[in-house]
Amino acid sequence: MAIDKDKLKRFVDRALDDIGALLTSGLVVIGDKLGLYKAMAHAGPLTSLELAERTGTAERYVREWLAAQAAAGYLSYDPETGRYVLPDEHALVLADDGSPVCMLGGYVAMTAALRAEPTITEAFRTGEGVPWHRHDPALFEGVERFFLPGYATHLVRAWIPALDGVEAKLRAGARVADVGCGRGASTLIMANAYPSSTFVGFDYHPASIEAARRRAAERGIADRCRFEVASAKEFPGQNYDLVACFDCLHDMGDPVGAAAHVRGALDPDGVWMLVEPFAGDHVEDNLTPVGRVYYSASTLVCTPASLSQEVGAGLGAQAGEARLRAIVGAAGFTRCRRAAETPFHLVLEVRP
Repeated sequence: MAIDKDKLKRFVDRALDDIGALLTSGLVVIGDKLGLYKAMAHAGPLTSLELAERTGTAERYVREWLAAQAAAGYLSYDPETGRYVLPDEHALVLADDGSPVCMLGGYVAMTAALRAEPTITEAFRTGEGVPWHRHDPALFEGVERFFLPGYATHLVRAWIPALDGVEAKLRAGARVADVGCGRGASTLIMANAYPSSTFVGFDYHPASIEAARRRAAERGIADRCRFEVASAKEFPGQNYDLVACFDCLHDMGDPVGAAAHVRGALDPDGVWMLVEPFAGDHVEDNLTPVGRVYYSASTLVCTPASLSQEVGAGLGAQAGEARLRAIVGAAGFTRCRRAAETPFHLVLEVRP
């Protein structure tokens, strides 16, 4: 067997980098929980003692954490002063939940997803599914935090305006259903932006619905933004002007059945806004950093969730536009166009 030593070295380096990335992800979650990044943001150079004092943490742990973060390239280190800096650009990713490039939720979600590894490994052997609600609850928080910056940045400013005639209806007063709403982030963004409209979020997961209800009450909009436990194939109501599904159709066991139910719930002039993870139509189109994250998350979370339900289509998080069009067509929709896109999302406008 002839071994290309240079190729071998490059892959060993890649493997070491991935092991380091896995460990770094865990340390990011720790830094997030303890407020270490927020304490370093825009604070200038800090020693481990200064950071420990600012955050009420133990200096010896902080010292090791800082060194690990510097080795990962997350922090800058000055050997002459023994001080560390969180660059302002990195702070946008690691310390600012309001930043459009905040990635903290991804770290929280994926470290939580890995806790199900023994269950997922067994599912590989049996072919059985693993439902969403069996995962560590940190997954639910993390997924919401991961997608929230994109929703907050694009949903009202770009995605809804890209739908023909929808924004005018929402400003005048429309009936909206957010199906598979999770903890209600997308529903609440829309409700805050369009006070003349009424919104209802549906999700099968009771704990997520309870969290969404609390948030609506805290914001004083529960009278026009409510949340109910219901599946995508059974949510109640008719003649909705807009039905939205954010990053959830691929998790469903029967996406065609869910799409057919959406069609039956829409007003004849209504619109289904279908938002799914960005993907090309072929595997080779998705061999990218974004595709790597989405395929991996899909292996651990999305595909097992779909396989745990009736039909078990196992669409996966990298379905691509052609497969999505086939689903909506099979459900009886006659019009579908790509209304918008980002590096992370496809936004389809679907009409009866």
